[in-house]
Amino acid sequence: MIMRLLVGVFLVCTLICTVPSLQAQTSISETPFGTLADGSPITRYTLTNAAGASASFMAQGAAILSLQAPDRDGELADVVLGFDSAEEYKSANFAYFGLTVGRYASRLSSRQLTLDGQTYMLDSQVGRDGTPNPIILHGGPDGFSNRLWTPSRVTTEDGPGIRFTLVSPDGDQGFPGEMTVSVTYHWTDDYRLLVDYAATTTKPTVVNLTQHSYFNLAGAGNGDIMNHLLTINADFYTFARPDNIPTGEIVSVAGTPFDFTTAKTIGRDIDADDPQMLANRGYNQNYVLRRSTIAGQTAEAAILHHPDSGRTMTVFTSEPGLFLYTGNFIDTRRTMKGGVTYPLRAGVALETGHFPDSPNQPHFPRTTLMPGETYSSRTVFAFSADQE
Repeated sequence: MIMRLLVGVFLVCTLICTVPSLQAQTSISETPFGTLADGSPITRYTLTNAAGASASFMAQGAAILSLQAPDRDGELADVVLGFDSAEEYKSANFAYFGLTVGRYASRLSSRQLTLDGQTYMLDSQVGRDGTPNPIILHGGPDGFSNRLWTPSRVTTEDGPGIRFTLVSPDGDQGFPGEMTVSVTYHWTDDYRLLVDYAATTTKPTVVNLTQHSYFNLAGAGNGDIMNHLLTINADFYTFARPDNIPTGEIVSVAGTPFDFTTAKTIGRDIDADDPQMLANRGYNQNYVLRRSTIAGQTAEAAILHHPDSGRTMTVFTSEPGLFLYTGNFIDTRRTMKGGVTYPLRAGVALETGHFPDSPNQPHFPRTTLMPGETYSSRTVFAFSADQE
C-alpha cells in the first residue's frame, strides 16, 4: 500500500511539479562488482531514491548496470539488460549493453576524418578477413565504451549523483585533440534518470556521445519487446544503405515502416520488406527529432509503453537525433544477468545523439568541438506507470 501511494504521488509530480525536498533523501552505496581480467577491482555504485527504487552504475564503460521502475501495482523490476560481472561488460559485450559510447557514437563512413584542412586516419574494427573495416563503429575498436573511467560522487542542484570522467589522449583511435569527457548520472525520487555529458578538447575534433542501454519494460529477461508501444517524435529519418551508412538524404517517415509518429507496437512492421530492415533483421535507424530550438534545452523524443505492466518510459533530450535499435543480433545462447538467456529483440535501445556520419555530411548538425568550447548534452529517461 505504501509503495502504491508513492507511485501515485510520483505520477502527479511528473506532470505538475518536482520534489527538491525529497531529492536530498537519495542515498549512494558502494559494493564490489568483481574484477577485470587485468585484476582491476570494480565497484558497483547504487543510487536509491526515497521510494526505495535503485539505479546502479560502474566505472568500466561508465555503464548502467540496473534500473528499477515500478509497474501499475508499485512492483519494481529491473528494466535494463546486462551481465552479472564487470569483466563480461568489457570482454563479451559486442552489443554494448549499458555502455557509454564515444568518441563518436554510431557510424562514420570513412576512416579518413578531415578537420581544418588536415586529414586524420582513424582506427577501425577489423573484418573477418583481417583487414580494417572502412566503417568506424562507436568510436573504433577501443572506444570510450571499453575504458575504465574515473568515478566520483557529486552533489548538484539535481541532488546526489555519480560522475565518471575520462581523459582521451591526442590521437586516441586516430582522433585529434586530448579530450576530457564526463558523464554524470542522477536518479531522482520521481523516477527520472538524468544523464549529463560534458567534453572539452585541445584541438579541433568531433564528438558524439550516447548511452547504449537496452530497455525491456516487462523486466530484463521477460521475453522480447515486440508488444511494447513506441512513439518517436520525428517526421523524418536519415536514409541509410543496408550497411547502415547514411546517403545524406533526409526522408519522410510517412508511408514507411519507420513511422512511429503515432504509437504502434515495435513488432508491427519489424519484418517489413525494406532492404535496410531486412539486412538488419529489424530496426537500426536514426531519426531526425522534432525538438526545441533553444540550445541545451531538452524536448520529448520518444515514449515507450508496456501495456501489461503499465510501465512507461519517456525520453527527453537536447540532441537532434534518436537511434532506434531493436536488439536484432543478441546472442541467444549466452547466460545474462539473473542466470537467464535473452531472446532476439529482448530489449530496445533508444540512443540519443547526433546523426551517423555527420562529419562527412555537411548539411547534418555540426559535431565539431573546438578548443575553448564545452560540449554539453542532457538526456532524461523518465519512468511512470498507468493506473487501470
